[in-house]
Amino acid sequence: MKLAFSTLGVPGLPLTDLPALATAHGYHGVELRAHPEEPVHPGLTPAQRADVAAAFEAAGVEILGLAGHARAAAPGEDGPVIDEIRALLELARDLGAPFVRVLPGGDTGQSPEEADATAARRLGTAAEHAADLGVRILLETHDSHRTGADAMRVLGLVGHRQVGALWDVMHTWLGGEQPVESFAALSPHLGYVRVKDIASADDTTPLPLGAGVLPLTDVVEVLSRHDWDGWLCWEYEKRWYTDVAPLPGLLTPGRAHLARLLGESA
Repeated sequence: MKLAFSTLGVPGLPLTDLPALATAHGYHGVELRAHPEEPVHPGLTPAQRADVAAAFEAAGVEILGLAGHARAAAPGEDGPVIDEIRALLELARDLGAPFVRVLPGGDTGQSPEEADATAARRLGTAAEHAADLGVRILLETHDSHRTGADAMRVLGLVGHRQVGALWDVMHTWLGGEQPVESFAALSPHLGYVRVKDIASADDTTPLPLGAGVLPLTDVVEVLSRHDWDGWLCWEYEKRWYTDVAPLPGLLTPGRAHLARLLGESA
């Protein structure tokens, strides 16, 4: 499996420093948060996009995907959500990123059926554009659709190969799913896996990998047992938890922890 980390862990770090940081600590790729407050967002010019792609290519570091914030199930008109997803897809194509993350974002005022149908309709429409661009849309297990079973209700309705799943292990665990259950639900559609660690269900402050309660051993075991050969991406949410330790000093121990779980040499 290949290892990546998310730029949520290094807010404010110049984009030009990211490839060197990944290389120095033995990571194969970086997941870029795509948002106007970040260096990468759909407002970049063609020249800026080319510069980003060239910097990563020169370092031999892959851009795993773009973590967008489009909310597929959110109440409201379809048009703005579909436009947001399409803009992210075009940015991903220009940067050479294979995946775009979207959130479910359903509202408590919706019934589950309504939220599922809304998300599926929008994702199905955007899937055609994704196919043309060679980029895959991944619905994250998150918020209104926290578990693999929740996400599969939407993906089953979409039924398009360009729309898949991003398995965030914290959210499926908080939703009461065991890793074997999450993998069984998501495996036909799985794009990549987000790993992290936290102190408890009541305290989701990010911790170094292996220092918390999330079942990372079980997650890696089920992936390995089924010969899944994709990406593990460490999402360390320092942007939201500013008092936690800086990520760069944790990257090498984190990679070593994942290597041990994978049965590889650190």
